[in-house]
Amino acid sequence: MSDALLSNHWGLGQARLENGRIISVTGHPLDPEPSPLNDNIAGSLHGPTRVLRPAVRQGWLDGGGTRGQGPFVEVSWDRALDLIAGELTRIRANHGNEAIFAGSYGWASAGRFHHAQSQLKRFLNCIGGFVGSEGNYSYGAAMGAMPHILGGPFKQMLAEATRWPVIARHADLVVSFGGLAARNMEICDGGNGRHLIPEALRTCRRRGVRFVNLSPLRSDMAEDLEAEWLPPRPGTDAAIMLALAQTLREEGLHAQDFLERYTVGSAQVAAYLEGTDDGIRKDADWAAAISGIPVDTLRSLARRMAVGTTFITCAAALQRADWGEDTLWAAVTLAAFLGQMGTPGGGLGLAYAVNGHVGAVDRPFRAAALPQGQNKVAARIPVAMIADMLLDPGGRYWVGGAARRFPHARLVWWAGGNPFHHHQDLRRLARAFQAPETVVVNEISWTATARHADIVLPVAAPEERTDFGAGRSDTVLVPMRQAVAPPGEARTEFSIYAALAQRLGVAEDFTEGRDEAAWLAHLWALTQATAAEHGETLPSWEAFLAGEPLLLDDPRDETVFLAAFRADPEAHPRATPSGRIELYSEAVAGFGRAGHALYRPPREAPEAGTLALLSGQPPTRLHSQHDAGALSQRAKVAGREAVLIHPEDAAVRGVADGDVVELSSPRGRCLAGARLTESIAPGAVFLPTGAWYDPDAEGHCIHGNPNVLTRDTRTSDWTQGTAAHSCRVRLAKFEGQAPPVRAHAPPDVTG
Repeated sequence: MSDALLSNHWGLGQARLENGRIISVTGHPLDPEPSPLNDNIAGSLHGPTRVLRPAVRQGWLDGGGTRGQGPFVEVSWDRALDLIAGELTRIRANHGNEAIFAGSYGWASAGRFHHAQSQLKRFLNCIGGFVGSEGNYSYGAAMGAMPHILGGPFKQMLAEATRWPVIARHADLVVSFGGLAARNMEICDGGNGRHLIPEALRTCRRRGVRFVNLSPLRSDMAEDLEAEWLPPRPGTDAAIMLALAQTLREEGLHAQDFLERYTVGSAQVAAYLEGTDDGIRKDADWAAAISGIPVDTLRSLARRMAVGTTFITCAAALQRADWGEDTLWAAVTLAAFLGQMGTPGGGLGLAYAVNGHVGAVDRPFRAAALPQGQNKVAARIPVAMIADMLLDPGGRYWVGGAARRFPHARLVWWAGGNPFHHHQDLRRLARAFQAPETVVVNEISWTATARHADIVLPVAAPEERTDFGAGRSDTVLVPMRQAVAPPGEARTEFSIYAALAQRLGVAEDFTEGRDEAAWLAHLWALTQATAAEHGETLPSWEAFLAGEPLLLDDPRDETVFLAAFRADPEAHPRATPSGRIELYSEAVAGFGRAGHALYRPPREAPEAGTLALLSGQPPTRLHSQHDAGALSQRAKVAGREAVLIHPEDAAVRGVADGDVVELSSPRGRCLAGARLTESIAPGAVFLPTGAWYDPDAEGHCIHGNPNVLTRDTRTSDWTQGTAAHSCRVRLAKFEGQAPPVRAHAPPDVTG
């Protein structure tokens, strides 16, 4: 028995090995609060869900069939690669590279070299390019909207977020719209070497900072923070924010000097709040009727925010809803009327708790990664419009005030993601996946995405190859030594693309004459050079790979968002047309919509007997990764994903704790296991994302994936971000014998 060091998006781990297998994974001493998600690794890597050999859908070989149904035939690597090379050649010759869509999307590996997106996109760029996606599901609306409001890339705003130690020293009150969900702070893109935020939040509380949790889910704030819980009706946050701003105005508590010097558009906002155009004052009485939070509570909260140093956070989940851009804009508007932006412990933080790094840590320099090369295809689609593209080739749509047309994707190649987890309205997506001529999927496991492929290529997991970890904003460099060999005939993606590049005559372009070992040494040498420019001396590749993780200094541990702008807005203007914070934007008004924040109710109006569906990151896995693992399986109820429901809502439906229930919407139905709790507000249910889609004959999920229920629509045509959280469902006890879950059994595969 021996140990091995591991690194994943949820952090470091120490694996116990026995007979060439990982039998358990525990935390690493460097991490003060290791993630329990490590418990999923052993069972998933060595379980029955692994894809062991290249497989081709029998129906595709026969010239027909339905994706997602029917058996697969295992073939040799040569046969699989010849089939793919032939399809790439045919489609490029007949339709051009614009007919290739590379749907690789995030979270596959924490390594800098074996990174699914980079590997796939580098290969396709060597043969002329591909249609890709832009934005992300996590905070796509923010990426499109915030440059107009605060100026500059949204990811830069995340890096410049005010640090929690600063808040602990200076704040009196933290008001969190959407909470600060601990389950989200387990993870971070590229790795989370040290989980710092939980202790930072506890430090805030020990120093007297009070917390207010404005979320329908009490557990969106840790119990030890002793937060005041104010659960609003889902989708009403913008109304609350605007009413708080109006209360500040009515009581003379707003910061007029700040508005005049640092913002533009406060007069237009004031007119809206007064109801100049529509006759509706956006005051606390108005918001109380919309949100369900008592009017006196709203007025009291506004006063408390004004008399002390207040930090406002707005969860990324709130912009994943109808008109999500307005919720972000309303948060900025409230913070501007309060006038504390740019002060230590005061102001605003957007997307706090979207991962474990925002407000906690930042890397002093970027580590090198596999270069993707130049994409000669200019066409892109918003990431949440995949089904639209496949179902409506050539169709017209709008984003950011500009008209675009969908390309005609004839070959789809997916690597490093699971759209049958993160996309909405999965029955619609399943129909859309029938449209391409060929679908290729690289996978570790037989997920629903793999089952909807024509050609499935088995790839090595992060624990089964050598790499190094260096998260985008993490200060830990991790030697990722290969712990175990890939099972069956699984290969690294670099070796797959190198073999394909050889067949297509671009081997030298793809490999540049380097094998995997040479590439790793090369990328480390580039990282050493960058580190030296920042005063850091890194060991040789050989010494680093044989050693322990390296901890770098944090260059921004005293960061206060917008501090330089507040100190001198002329010397440090924002990257907006005015150089100021734009509470009213002429550019956005030019998109044919209001040029300021406003409240609009969700498009799907509440009906009698329906509940608001919350579907967020699960506490037991990273999205859908390792759903078959031990931690994920222990949290299931009756073998299905657990849905949180308030006892009052359960009682009127005759549901008891542990019952199998059916949730339904106009899009579809799914089964789940009821878990009764008073930690969720009446009128809402919480069903985490990521249970592997297990469709019945009609495409309804018997395992508990909420995205058979959600609407495949967007926030608005300003950003086309996903609006997954604007969803109403019905819930009832499932009568009769529930069908067995088959999600973690492999499909019918013949060799």
